[in-house]
Amino acid sequence: MHHRLPLALAASLQLSLISAATAAPLPIFDSHLHYSHDAWEQLPPKAAVAILRQAGLKAAMVSSSSDDGTQLLYAEAPDLVIPVLRPYRQRGELSSWVRDPSIIQHLETRLKNHRYAAIGEYHVYGADADLPVVRRVVELARQYKLYLHSHSDADAIERQFKQDPQARILWAHSGFDSPEKVRDMLRKHPNLWCDLAFRSDHASRGQVDPGWRAAFMEFPDRFLVGTDTFTPERWHFVVEHANWSRQWLADLPPAVAERIAYKNGEALFGSMVKRP
Repeated sequence: MHHRLPLALAASLQLSLISAATAAPLPIFDSHLHYSHDAWEQLPPKAAVAILRQAGLKAAMVSSSSDDGTQLLYAEAPDLVIPVLRPYRQRGELSSWVRDPSIIQHLETRLKNHRYAAIGEYHVYGADADLPVVRRVVELARQYKLYLHSHSDADAIERQFKQDPQARILWAHSGFDSPEKVRDMLRKHPNLWCDLAFRSDHASRGQVDPGWRAAFMEFPDRFLVGTDTFTPERWHFVVEHANWSRQWLADLPPAVAERIAYKNGEALFGSMVKRP
């Protein structure tokens, strides 16, 4: 004997299936992109923005060496691009900037003339975080009410918080540290958030690693997705990376996935986006 569903229920189920099949991709807030001089020479602003939109990004935090790249991209798409001020004026200053006092004038001038959500991404490790140039960066972030996007080990993060206990730090690449250490740091510092740029260890084949799952479930409001276009060639992976992010995020509870995908970024930085 065949049992048939009531017509109303059958129709409802059919509509649900159609809705699921046609649902828009999960929006992505990308917290870690660069558009440096060698990138804009190869990929004009219009083409770069087209890639960001093709990826389905809700917003993109962009820094560059020099900052002119960020400003070019922001002018092209103020509804999408969130400017972040990088200390580097050109490639090659990644390790030298912490001992270069001229960096301060560069930052102070840009901060007076433009609007930003954060200072970074900058690289600093261990005791170098206590050098005068880095201390001034922490002071400028406090003065202008900006986040710090810090590519650092845990020691340098601790030192920056000692300089300003109220600092707000986005920890680039989650420090390339273990999920257990990341959880310890998040417990200790309520004003610390982590981006997941270049962290392929947290998921494979669409499944989230157990250690990272525990971190995401304990701190669903403290992680953000990031691509890291640290070379011009990486721009060709922005769409692919967004789709890969959607795959592993689907292995998390929907509410957690949405927070990491875009809601955390919106909560922290969404006010910087110029809505049409």
